[in-house]
Amino acid sequence: MKQSIFTIVRNDALTDCVYKMILSGDTSAITAPGQFVNIALEGKFLRRPISVCDYDDTTLTIIYKVVGKGTAQMKAMEPGEKLDILTGLGNGYDLSVSGDKPVLLGGGVGVPPMYNLAKKLTAMGKKVTVILGFNTKSEIFYEDEFRALGCDVIVATADGSYGVKGFATTPLADLDYTYFYTCGPEPMLKAVYKATATSGQMSFEERMGCGFGACMGCSCKTLTGYKRICKDGPVMRKEEILWNS
Repeated sequence: MKQSIFTIVRNDALTDCVYKMILSGDTSAITAPGQFVNIALEGKFLRRPISVCDYDDTTLTIIYKVVGKGTAQMKAMEPGEKLDILTGLGNGYDLSVSGDKPVLLGGGVGVPPMYNLAKKLTAMGKKVTVILGFNTKSEIFYEDEFRALGCDVIVATADGSYGVKGFATTPLADLDYTYFYTCGPEPMLKAVYKATATSGQMSFEERMGCGFGACMGCSCKTLTGYKRICKDGPVMRKEEILWNS
């Protein structure tokens, strides 16, 4: 974990409520796709955890959905403004077990961490399939960006307004894949758990207090004991997950 001051380079709308922010700063603590950052906002007691969409040596890209006062505050920020950010949080995805044909499933704001993961897997020579799940056509973002990486991209919309009608799990039955990676809301993760034929890794979205394992506020029960989503996760292996119901 590292605390650094970042400068906003761009802050652009992707949809009516989803924004992409590019920042410049020290990203040296980010070591794996699937990690997250924790952003301090003026007047807010708790930092805001946001997944990393992409990064290089000097640039951080995050994608966030405006759902409350904190993200509304971020939406209003302009290039040149500064943000105090904790980087290198969480465990990230393990790419070494992907096999040759991994499938990546992202639902809504679970899509962003799939991007850097897809970039790294394609760079390793893997044949990557990406399934993006949204409620409706107007919510879709980053389809073209995944295609530009060389991924096979399938978009599913719950209302059938674009792509496959159904959920992110709907196209799975017709795919040949060696491993899966996913991020999204818990109902989606449960569905992926039941629908997948292989092992895989799931990134959980959970309300967090401190974001680095001190407050125990995001603890959850697993088959190997209690784990903190912010510190021991957010990525967990399929085999260790214990669902509440």
